[in-house]
Amino acid sequence: MKILGATLFAASIVLLSSVFAQEQTAKAIPRLIDGKPDLQGYWTNQTFTPLERPAQFKDRELLTAEEADAFAHRALENVKDVPRGDQVKSDADIHYDDGIWLLEGYKKGAMLRTSLITEPRDGRIPPLSAEGQARAKARADARRGVGPFDSAQSRGLSERCIYWAHEGPPLLPTGYNSNLLIVQAPGTFVIQPEMMPVARIVPLDGRAALRSALRAYRGDSRGHWEGDSMVIETTNYSEKTAWRGSSANLTVVERLTMTSATTIRYQFTVTDPSTWTQPWSGEYEMTHIDGPLFEYACHEGNYGLPSILAGARRAEEK
Repeated sequence: MKILGATLFAASIVLLSSVFAQEQTAKAIPRLIDGKPDLQGYWTNQTFTPLERPAQFKDRELLTAEEADAFAHRALENVKDVPRGDQVKSDADIHYDDGIWLLEGYKKGAMLRTSLITEPRDGRIPPLSAEGQARAKARADARRGVGPFDSAQSRGLSERCIYWAHEGPPLLPTGYNSNLLIVQAPGTFVIQPEMMPVARIVPLDGRAALRSALRAYRGDSRGHWEGDSMVIETTNYSEKTAWRGSSANLTVVERLTMTSATTIRYQFTVTDPSTWTQPWSGEYEMTHIDGPLFEYACHEGNYGLPSILAGARRAEEK
């Protein structure tokens, strides 16, 4: 009986300590006048952790701090022209894919996870379903029937500055400019990434989702609070989005939870039975940064597309 009593007492101490820690964390989180967490401001989600787990880490979910540091170093070394240091004499010498843009993420430190994906446990995107395989083949066959320079529509959405996959939802880190702005207002939650800065306006007033006939590249988002977590569900994606090969039946649920005054835990679950054999989930940490974000203007399609198509027509004349 004495042993049982001691065990129960120890368990009670652990439970009370956990509750106390949670209460202290909740008190440290900035809040709006309505009591909800104040997530507003500038954040970075830059990380060296890849979306999918590399083969060399197969069954390992976490790295040691030393291994994570070494992985970050290797990532920097593998970037084109990393970083050129003394060769950079002016802004004109800096290229958009230089490793210099990743240095800030290295200072922040690499995550210990071997992949952003947490489910399935192997850290990999699940296999395509039979329907997903058939659709992927149909899309590939359709591309083979159209020349890559036949028209503006035959060029990719990102080249035409319409939609980039990292915008999601879900939001995924980018190689550079991996920053975002969050703004809150009564009944509204807004997320704007620095790269392709389209503000995603999420209603919180309980309005119904759009009818299934209305589709958008970034889907249709609706949000609500679950305790201190902002939960956003997005549906009604356009078939043209084809996010990682998905269909128009894609559904993404995001959770943003402040774990301190300077960190947000971002979690997401992707569901599309028309594409993958099972749902898959991931998470990473956002860190508060000083603003502002500077304008990122995508003009590759605006400037380059006429020349690309004109060059193709010239080539056809020969």
